[in-house]
Amino acid sequence: MSIDFPKNWKQVVLEDALDALIDYRGKTPKKVDKGIPLITAKVVKSGRILPMDEFIADEDYESWMVRGIPQISDIVVTTEAPLGEVAQIKNANVALAQRIVTLRGKVDFLENDFLLFLMQSDFVQNQLEARATGSTVKGIKQSELRKIILPIPPIVEQKCIGKILSDLDDKIHLNNQINQTLESIAQAIFKSWFIDFDPVRAKITAKREGKDTELAAMCVISGKSQEELKQMSKDDFAELQASAALFPDELVETELGEVPKGWDKYSLSKMITLIGGGTPKRSEPNYWNGDIFWFSVKDVPNEGEIFVITTQEKISELGLNKSSTKLLPVGTTIITARGTVGKIALVGYEMAMNQSCYGVQGINGVRQFMTYYLIKNAVEVLKKNTHGAVFDTITQSTFDTVTSIKPSIEMMDLFESKVEKIMGHIKNNLYENNSLIALRDTLLPKLLSGELDAALLKG
Repeated sequence: MSIDFPKNWKQVVLEDALDALIDYRGKTPKKVDKGIPLITAKVVKSGRILPMDEFIADEDYESWMVRGIPQISDIVVTTEAPLGEVAQIKNANVALAQRIVTLRGKVDFLENDFLLFLMQSDFVQNQLEARATGSTVKGIKQSELRKIILPIPPIVEQKCIGKILSDLDDKIHLNNQINQTLESIAQAIFKSWFIDFDPVRAKITAKREGKDTELAAMCVISGKSQEELKQMSKDDFAELQASAALFPDELVETELGEVPKGWDKYSLSKMITLIGGGTPKRSEPNYWNGDIFWFSVKDVPNEGEIFVITTQEKISELGLNKSSTKLLPVGTTIITARGTVGKIALVGYEMAMNQSCYGVQGINGVRQFMTYYLIKNAVEVLKKNTHGAVFDTITQSTFDTVTSIKPSIEMMDLFESKVEKIMGHIKNNLYENNSLIALRDTLLPKLLSGELDAALLKG
């Protein structure tokens, strides 16, 4: 922590730089299905508050939030399990759970936008770690948190630094939002075609009413009205018409319920092949810190991201060759299969993985994105049918317990071509985010130490 900050920067203890420190540790609110969103430690991650899935009742809000009401732009810090995750409150009317402390910079002295990144800096994170207690789960007491030293530049510099880093963060966040939308579109297509059979049902209804069956399916596939279809170019219309022709116009009764005529019933295990993983010896340093990404459950992407494009650990080529792990090609689906089961991802760069996962690849005409959504759709059944006395485990035989339908090869190829561009856009956004994160993480220590002049960068 021996950093030479610029002479015009002050070094101030945290408690002297704040207008408010709100601490809800030790209190557990009564949770309900809907109401006021609750910020818990698990949703504070990588500078953002993830979607909240726990709530307290509206009528309990005032009685619960007696220690202080959070405001927009306040900074939340996790104090335990995990320690030191930081984010900024963007929306009003949220509640705070235990293991969360909220900080509010002193007006005209400490900008919250600057404080957000300052709390994520190595300079502050190292202090949090040094003042923490606990051998299994590290946590920091409020009394120790208050003693953290903050390097504080003049307010104008704070605003410049905050703006530069916030702009990068906002672009990263926007890409993530776009990806969530794109993934929901791809998911909706899969559900419409292969779960709800919407184009097939549209054909059945049209046939019963004596109408054009292909035109009905075209409307469902494209989301356009018949009038809008007339406005399409000749080539686009013909392509859509050919797509509609691939859907049957009849449902038949099976043990799976009604399914499109001609679509086969298959065990999931007959549609995929599984690839095992492995862990190079930890005692061999030459096996680690190489150039090959190595996936474990810690690397499961956030909602909407789908692809994993980086991992916390890497192995060397020697580690790859001297262990049972294998190199997975881009587009392979990974599913976590032991302990924390049922988390899935698509491989965005070549990578290896540990033995608690399977790589999944489609066979017999089942291509990569179809494989991903087949596995995603089967996850709950796979989790329900896990084995193991100590750890829940998905084994190869678990995949035998899932029965699915297999559309025609042409139908699966159509789906692949339909979602390929969507998935490519998602992957490119993630690649861009990776570069933006690297840039932000490079700029952060330089800006917060005064090594780089924020005003010059902004200019």
